Amino acid sequence: MARLPRLLIPGQTHHVRQSGVDGKIIFLDADDHLMFLSWLKTAAKQFSVVIHAYALLPDRVHLLLTPSDHVGLGKMMQWLGRYYVPYFNAKYKRSGLLWQGRFKACVLEAKNFFLPCCVMIEESAVRGRLVDEASQYPWSSCQHHLGLKLDALVADHAIYWGLGNTPFQREAAYKEMLEKGVSASHLQAIQDATSKAWLLGSDEYKAAMRKLTERRIEPVKRGRPKKKALN
Repeated sequence: MARLPRLLIPGQTHHVRQSGVDGKIIFLDADDHLMFLSWLKTAAKQFSVVIHAYALLPDRVHLLLTPSDHVGLGKMMQWLGRYYVPYFNAKYKRSGLLWQGRFKACVLEAKNFFLPCCVMIEESAVRGRLVDEASQYPWSSCQHHLGLKLDALVADHAIYWGLGNTPFQREAAYKEMLEKGVSASHLQAIQDATSKAWLLGSDEYKAAMRKLTERRIEPVKRGRPKKKALN
């Protein structure tokens, strides 16, 4: 069966995951993280992709973003690979692939899934036992959302701004969400949708998105179609 084209809808929130080949480490020191973030900032601007949240883990990258057109996200990720992979291979005297195939991506209904996905991304270092608290991890957007530093790479989403009327209110509300953590159901739903490249959202959102893409947005329901009643 032919592989479906990647589901990309301009102006909508996307979760993107790019993993190292065979689970290999893709960031070994601070300079690796800094180089990748510098190139990510350049590529995002060049291809009109807005970055809302990120986490650079030892063996993978998580991004929460909004592309402005159908091609910018793909071009951004391709551009990143064209710069980061040769840099990494030359530095560590290796050759060959660095990424585990194509990047994974899903479209998320921001109203219901932006904040759970943001929390999922920024607490991923805690789930991976890299730090005790999400705010301690230097290679994510968490410190930005908690008001601990200003990250020029991050453009705050309207949903985040809706957490309060002042920066203090927004940061306090988001801190509370981080402390609670993402629910198991949200975590599983986001992971499944990203791995399988399906849209994640309410029935109303799905209906609206079907008008914006010719690509199927969810798996075909199993089983035989119901027979029509005879007149």
